Amino acid sequence: MTIQRPGLPQDLPDPEVLWARWALVAVVEATTEAEEGAGYRTGTWIDDEGLHLDDCGCTWWTFSRLGEGRYVLYGEDESSGCKWHEPPVDMLAGGPAWLPYEVLRNRLAGNELGCVYWYDNGAWARAPYPEDLQDDGLDCGMSRFVERDEAHRLLDEYVGYGTPGRELLMEHAESLRLTPELLEEHVSSLEGGAPDLPAMTRALRRAGLDAQLS
Repeated sequence: MTIQRPGLPQDLPDPEVLWARWALVAVVEATTEAEEGAGYRTGTWIDDEGLHLDDCGCTWWTFSRLGEGRYVLYGEDESSGCKWHEPPVDMLAGGPAWLPYEVLRNRLAGNELGCVYWYDNGAWARAPYPEDLQDDGLDCGMSRFVERDEAHRLLDEYVGYGTPGRELLMEHAESLRLTPELLEEHVSSLEGGAPDLPAMTRALRRAGLDAQLS
């Protein structure tokens, strides 16, 4: 699946698929130390706000569930031209009433927002863009989860390059059948030792990738 530049709503997969792939990475990366850490956080993780990605460099993203069948995806990659366009793109134009406007407007005020997409009534949508806008950052930010092979590669450090465990974990995450037992069997820490299973289980429960834990 290819993301255009700038992105189009139809470039994004079903939100449950996007959620499962992103959340799986957050689960395998979960550690108690990161959970308890104070201050600025990087990597991939899940909290009460939703799923997060921050590479400590040029890209950050948040993906939130906002009720039955409603999602919002927002963030920034340095490739986005929305805020630099003249005049700046109104990234909230046409947005539904349930969007987290306070959060989004705070990001806009801090010049920290690159694009906003929302999902409702079975379809993705975004604000209209001017014809000369070159990029909104969606491709650079989200290809890692939208393209299945890229999502597999995000698991390599924790599961092993090219191992069957990558596909097995992804399949179980996407079908909401992921279990702590599977994580314990296939995931290792970055140092190659035992994973932080309690932290991964907490992240699994929060993400709802196992129907019995959600």
